[in-house]
Amino acid sequence: MKPTPFDYTAPRTVAEAVALLSDPTREAKIVAGGQSLIPMLNMRLARPELLVDITRIPALAQLVVDTSGALRIGAAVRQARAAADPAVRHGWPLLAAAVAHIGHPQIRARGTVCGSLAHHDPAAELPTAARALDARFVITGPQGSRTVSAEEFFVSTFSTAVGDDELLTEVIVPPAPGPQGWAFEELTRRHGDFATIGVAVLLTRDAATGTVRTARAVFSGAGPVPVRLTAAEDALVGTPADEEALTDARHAVLTGLRPSDDVHASAAHRRETAAHLFVRACSTAWERC
Repeated sequence: MKPTPFDYTAPRTVAEAVALLSDPTREAKIVAGGQSLIPMLNMRLARPELLVDITRIPALAQLVVDTSGALRIGAAVRQARAAADPAVRHGWPLLAAAVAHIGHPQIRARGTVCGSLAHHDPAAELPTAARALDARFVITGPQGSRTVSAEEFFVSTFSTAVGDDELLTEVIVPPAPGPQGWAFEELTRRHGDFATIGVAVLLTRDAATGTVRTARAVFSGAGPVPVRLTAAEDALVGTPADEEALTDARHAVLTGLRPSDDVHASAAHRRETAAHLFVRACSTAWERC
């Protein structure tokens, strides 16, 4: 199929882009990488009258570490660029690892970090990584800019806190609180396919006691938003991440995770796989601490 007719424009400022989105006379959609939008246009699942290309806005192309040590990723930054950046690979390796699981090199070369986050497929890698890393999202609209947490940003499947007349202009990832072990695991039928289930794990070690000081576990494909499972985290904190602790944490995943059945996998299969991936991710993250 082919898309319905639409107009195209490429503004040079965020203010111009927001003005176009705010025009009540026609429906406008943002396009950057187009890896989700273009297929939807071709299948006529989306029928915007205007495509607003934001890739020519210089302010949205920034990929920098600011004076506070936070990573700032503009809305036009390609996934491949973020994953290859030395600062990202050193300071936020979980983010780089999550990007590496997205599709194939051709997709990552065109797709944008913010585009994947704004699209919000709950089985996707970047929403899960953003939730695990406590990312913040800068949303700009007619009334100015506002910043929301990852918990507030992801509302439901394919739904975020970005309004119809607003634009996700930047994602801000805070620096790690200290040396941190990390791991990103997911199950796919083939590399590059959509994940059946996935998990991002972050652990820090208490140097004095040799035990887990903090833990973060966030699952993809387990609900309408990335699912943080605090019961599994609590089962690890204060332990040496040994077999007993991992068994308790695995039980917390099996009892606390509530995925759904669909044509790709049953809820029971997802739950069992999530528990297995979680234990493996914890072992890897602990080794990296």
